[in-house]
Amino acid sequence: MKDTYHDNKAVQALAPSVVSAAASGAAIDLNGFDSALFVINTGAIVGAGLFGVKLQESDTTTEADFTDVAPADQLGTVPAALTANATYRVGYIGSKRKRYVRAMVTKASGTSVAVGIVAVLGHPAIAPVAA
Repeated sequence: MKDTYHDNKAVQALAPSVVSAAASGAAIDLNGFDSALFVINTGAIVGAGLFGVKLQESDTTTEADFTDVAPADQLGTVPAALTANATYRVGYIGSKRKRYVRAMVTKASGTSVAVGIVAVLGHPAIAPVAA
């Protein structure tokens, strides 16, 4: 039986927190999955902040190996300026899919933003997915 609960796995990509500088989320291992949907939740933005989120990919978990995901390898985009108390989503499909993907909060200006990100892994090689 196919259903959303058994065909997906939720992973914390960035713990909910107040971010005052650029911040890298956790390296999400896509082993066994063909896609990832990142759900970004924002809270208050202080100091007329200009914060955004971008996706990065890598074959390893080494910080220096991560590179920005090409727009063609994403479904949807996150605006360059996040809005307070909003929810966004962006999908990773990677035509030359890397094993690891992460979300990164970017900062152009402002003091801080409250943000949390969850990665929902989809299209599993083996279903149902263990809880």
